[in-house]
Amino acid sequence: MDITPIYILRYFVVALRNMITDKFSKTTSLLLVATFALALAGTVSAVDTKPIGENGLPEFLDGDTLATMTFFLFFVGYIAMGAAFVFFMSERNNVAPQYRTTMTISALIVGIAAFHYYYMRGVYADYGTVSVEYRYMDWIITVPLMALKFPSLVGKDAITDKTFAGLGFTGICFTGALIMIGFGYAGEAGLMQPVLALLLGGMGWAMIIVATGTPWSSGLGVDNDKISSELMWSANALRWFIVVGWIIYPLGYLFSPEVALIEMDNGAELMAVAYNVADIINKIGFGIVAWMGAKKATEALAASE
Repeated sequence: MDITPIYILRYFVVALRNMITDKFSKTTSLLLVATFALALAGTVSAVDTKPIGENGLPEFLDGDTLATMTFFLFFVGYIAMGAAFVFFMSERNNVAPQYRTTMTISALIVGIAAFHYYYMRGVYADYGTVSVEYRYMDWIITVPLMALKFPSLVGKDAITDKTFAGLGFTGICFTGALIMIGFGYAGEAGLMQPVLALLLGGMGWAMIIVATGTPWSSGLGVDNDKISSELMWSANALRWFIVVGWIIYPLGYLFSPEVALIEMDNGAELMAVAYNVADIINKIGFGIVAWMGAKKATEALAASE
């Protein structure tokens, strides 16, 4: 028998489909199978173009501690996001139906990030280049999803009807995310003056904070009084991530070679390290605290029946 990578991939997908169909709905099962199939298809088709050293790593990493750290953080990011995706999907049916959407969103965030981290790792391993494009492709999808965790977790009753510039909660968050990511990319790609891009991008960040609130106050779009006590801790933890955890991103931006606000020979690697650490903390952390709140609320519902 000819054991090719495609044969192995096909065999694994069939086995995975049979394994998960009993645990998840048909739709969820198909999504899981498709996700893993795409991930494995990318894996078996990848080609290493850089010479490999005696330690099994690309030769350009030899003797360069920061480059090695950057490479491993891309790898750790890919594996951590993928593991988080499996965890959130496996826990989806262990929470009450009203909280399953937030678990799905959590899985989407880290699943999308895992794909992009796989390719960013590949670009760095093959060419020694930190990809800005893959990074922003990831963020333009996952950042709005992170903001949408609020209504999916706290419930629509806690979302107010207040508007800003004619935009409701969802509109403010999406517009803020587009402004933040769009101007960030413009600054890093050399399309506009980097300090101006940083300031304008910060306005988008501020819009999201105004909509979701802070750990010590309600937001324009979220009424703390209508958030259940079981979910209040998780809601505030999500706000801490947005207000404090996201500070790491502009710090990484300062090291970008195109921005060069802090000029260093290895600025691209320092930027990548900051971004990778921030992504691992914020994206996985976002999902974990939402899961904790959903589990606590589910237990409270079960106890009240």
